[in-house]
Amino acid sequence: MERLIERSLFASRWMMAPMYLGLAGALAILVWVFLVELWKFLLIVPVMTVNDAILGVLALIDLSLAANLLMIVIFSGYENFVSRMDLDKERDRPEWQGEVDFSGLKLKLIASIVAISGIHLLKVFMDVAKYTPDHIRWMVVIHMVFVVSGVLLAAMDWIASNAKGRKKKPYPAD
Repeated sequence: MERLIERSLFASRWMMAPMYLGLAGALAILVWVFLVELWKFLLIVPVMTVNDAILGVLALIDLSLAANLLMIVIFSGYENFVSRMDLDKERDRPEWQGEVDFSGLKLKLIASIVAISGIHLLKVFMDVAKYTPDHIRWMVVIHMVFVVSGVLLAAMDWIASNAKGRKKKPYPAD
């Protein structure tokens, strides 16, 4: 009975596979939005101001970072929680694929979120007249929450990895 339960629980990991396929679909949506933004950006090139150029590029970078974040979640999540991808013979396989554990995934996620939040904040600062001081304040607070969360996650992972590395030494005899 125990073996049946354990095998069933282990097999349940495959219920995550449709979620990763759904995220791949979300990646396709991000590609579409990126192409639409790029098209809009290209259409205003003849009359573009410096601010328009910077804001347009930031929007494209923002979408690119979100897509990168999605790829990290798809690859790392699938390999950590569902099954290893047998792609060792693939020349284009990213070096980090198969080597990012859950701890590394958390840090990559929070770093990406901080970068995306920073870009949103930079967009606000580039067009500050459009926003109320209260809105700007909240954007800064939210960004700082992401930054502090990232630092705390990194510190917790560092503490945990150092704690695992140390072996408890017996107290010296008196």
